[in-house]
Amino acid sequence: MSSKPSAAQLRLRNIGIIAHIDAGKTTVTERFLYYTGVIHRMGEVHDGQAVMDWMPQEQERGITITSATTVLPWKKYEIHLIDTPGHVDFTVEVERSLRVLDGVVVVFCAVGGVEPQSETVWHQAEHYGIPRLAFVNKMDRVGADFESCIEQMKDRLDCRPVPIQLPLGVEDNFEGVIDLLSMRILRWRTDDLGATFDVAPVEGELAEQAALYRESMIEALADDDDQIAEAFLAGEDIPIEILKEALRKACLLNRLVPVLCGSALRNKGIQPLLDAVVDYLPAPVELPAVKGINPKTGQEVEFERSRQEPFSGLAFKVQLWDGRKHTYLRIYSGSLSSNATIFNSSKQKDEKISRLLKLHADKKERLQKAQAGDIVGVVGLKLATTGDTFCTREHPVVFGEMEFMTPVISMAVEPKTSRDEEKLSESLKKMVDEDPTFTVKDDPETGQTILSGMGELHLEIICDRLQREFHIPVNVGKPQVVFRETLAKAGQITERFERAFDDSSETKNMFAAVTLAAEPLKRGQGIVFVNEIKVPDDRPGLSQEWIDAAETGAREASGSGPETGYPMEDILIKLMALEHREGETNSISIHIAAATAFRNLCQKVKTAVLLPIMALEVVTPDDFTGTVIGDINARGGKVEKLDKKATRAIISARVPMTKMFGYSTDLRSLTEGRATFSMHFREFDVV
Repeated sequence: MSSKPSAAQLRLRNIGIIAHIDAGKTTVTERFLYYTGVIHRMGEVHDGQAVMDWMPQEQERGITITSATTVLPWKKYEIHLIDTPGHVDFTVEVERSLRVLDGVVVVFCAVGGVEPQSETVWHQAEHYGIPRLAFVNKMDRVGADFESCIEQMKDRLDCRPVPIQLPLGVEDNFEGVIDLLSMRILRWRTDDLGATFDVAPVEGELAEQAALYRESMIEALADDDDQIAEAFLAGEDIPIEILKEALRKACLLNRLVPVLCGSALRNKGIQPLLDAVVDYLPAPVELPAVKGINPKTGQEVEFERSRQEPFSGLAFKVQLWDGRKHTYLRIYSGSLSSNATIFNSSKQKDEKISRLLKLHADKKERLQKAQAGDIVGVVGLKLATTGDTFCTREHPVVFGEMEFMTPVISMAVEPKTSRDEEKLSESLKKMVDEDPTFTVKDDPETGQTILSGMGELHLEIICDRLQREFHIPVNVGKPQVVFRETLAKAGQITERFERAFDDSSETKNMFAAVTLAAEPLKRGQGIVFVNEIKVPDDRPGLSQEWIDAAETGAREASGSGPETGYPMEDILIKLMALEHREGETNSISIHIAAATAFRNLCQKVKTAVLLPIMALEVVTPDDFTGTVIGDINARGGKVEKLDKKATRAIISARVPMTKMFGYSTDLRSLTEGRATFSMHFREFDVV
């Protein structure tokens, strides 16, 4: 039984900032750093001066590419914060950050509302059950619409947003916010970069509007809290402390999402957002015990998030820094000291820590000790990869593995000089260790090195890093789409493997005959193997080891389709019969027969090529709606939804990636540069 948590443990927060690209995540983070005193000069993303965007590629492009960690002091609290990318090509950074966070701030653009990547990151957070705050940013922009943003959250995210603030003015007239809990106006000054704000009571027409929203907020809380329900029905005034406690409870249980607003670029609304982080998001010790599997027994085990428990932690990111491997580690329980030896239960190996680090973007500070709830950097873990669990040998545990999206685009690279071939291979291996959505393979026919990633920008950044970071000049091929294959129809085949070979002084025979049936499945089903052999009690010798060998052989053969050489998927494989001979049949012969059977079956019934299908959303002025839709149709796409918002149209479509290279340039030409788009992988399918 864990002891009562200390005040310091209750004042710890581990949060992330997530959003669609250009919603203002990094600008919000920059203001957090400034108002908490971590930095004394605000940098802007568009100037390439933001502290958290420290990579040269981030500064040049004005986007976040890699998640960056920092620690903020706010009042008596310590906030560990991770700023994540918004671009879909780097969604792995969001996924692995969310895996270890306790709460998130979801930033929405007041003009764009709930955009495609907003939905993606929202559902990623939902998958891990993470409590969320919403911050409607850019209230100063032309077209800002707070109420529309709230309605889109209800419709698209299927959640219960509860505004606890209202904007004071809008667009050029945006001055501050109305706090619905205290019924006060917070109006920011412009002469001190938003460091201070004036507080005034809500009066006149504003008071009537605020009262309606406050009543709606209390109604929402009354659904979850009996004390508030009774007071509300009795018409009693409810103290702010009780409202805040109910709001916190509902937020932690993911029943409600508190919504705030502001303009990070204009330095308005940030301090109340920091207050909301500490008021409504959880401390690690307030969350349920973290669960895992004991690798020795296979049974579920739990670790309380306490400093008194045995040590456990998860490596959620690996990054090369100054030529050395740094592992980002979330400590769930116990404590960790510099120079300690810890057990990598995912690899079943001991590893020694050489340094323990507190991280602030690209700055490092050495630590002697870290404890439950901390997010730290570790140097010295040679075997660590993303998703590895660390613990003690006496209390082994493996936490759930992370799932990552499939690469959908590839390109060939080669060093400009032959002497760099080995260096290129080593550098790419290091980058694969960093990024689970990046893969490398050698093409046996051309001898080229093929890189696969999440999109053109993803591969562009990797090639740029090869030249800048690793000093390897490379020639780069044209991006190519990654395919998959599936069966065109169902079929069945029997293959016999029979071979004689000399073993010492005698000749031995190997034999196996395997009958496989296979049929295509619905998209997204993967490879499913089923044993259809009904083994009677009087047929000894047909062991589970042989059944497993047949499955391994068939699955191995499915790794390369006959038409494209890419992996096959969405196929049901059935083992119908397995003929064997005593003394001649073994796992190897069955493996070979099953692999041959599957390959020949594919040749017999033919295969269908699956293309990566992308979800596309285009926001365009009304005047160009027909032109944009016509272009999508010409690319083999299918428009699924058309929404109207003021003078703009929002077009949602599914499009084959093979037709989308250079779309950014084409869309600018079609719409005089006035349309924007976002695109992410949806599924593999036949076009």
